[in-house]
Amino acid sequence: MERFGSRIRRVSALAVSVAVLAGCANMTETQRHAAIGAGIGALAGAAIGDSKQGALIGAGLGAAGGYVWSRNMQEKRAAMERATAGTGVTVTQTADNQLKLHVPSDVSFDVGRADIKPALQPVLNAFAQGLSDQPSLEIRIVGHTDSTGTDAINDPLSVNRAASVRNYLGSRGVDSRRVAIDGRGAREPVADNASESGRARNRRVEIFLAERAPATRY
Repeated sequence: MERFGSRIRRVSALAVSVAVLAGCANMTETQRHAAIGAGIGALAGAAIGDSKQGALIGAGLGAAGGYVWSRNMQEKRAAMERATAGTGVTVTQTADNQLKLHVPSDVSFDVGRADIKPALQPVLNAFAQGLSDQPSLEIRIVGHTDSTGTDAINDPLSVNRAASVRNYLGSRGVDSRRVAIDGRGAREPVADNASESGRARNRRVEIFLAERAPATRY
């Protein structure tokens, strides 16, 4: 019972430490994400095993369990923000440290079509720049449609839109085998399909770039 109480106190202390790390102002974005990941892993390790080894193993899993936001990723985001300024494309960092490009229909695809608009080509050119020299980065493309039409039409259309982006990146030197694609049809709207403006927002493609956290061995 005493050992169990000791474990509870240690887990509580680690939880407080993780919360403190999340609010550290003197840490860079990369350092904070890495430290929080390791802290969460250590928290899990301490809860599983009543030993230093358990905490160390947990810390390693936490640091290696997802994506990292490195200087390279930050530079890529800045480059994409410059390349897409004024286009309507939004560039964000997701909660799990992926770089996300949200490309609306007025830049990406016409209604019912999967061929890339000329306006999207400069965006993809900028996105592809340097990726052939960084094979460790993961690339994922997800196509979406509005609710017009049936799933039998929308599902393959959304996949074909993602495939068109992958093929274009391939023409710019990115190995197509590195690019995962998916189509969500009309199942993940970001706006109300009852209006034309809402349907236009839902016709989109999302492009993700991610850097996997390196595995840590002990």
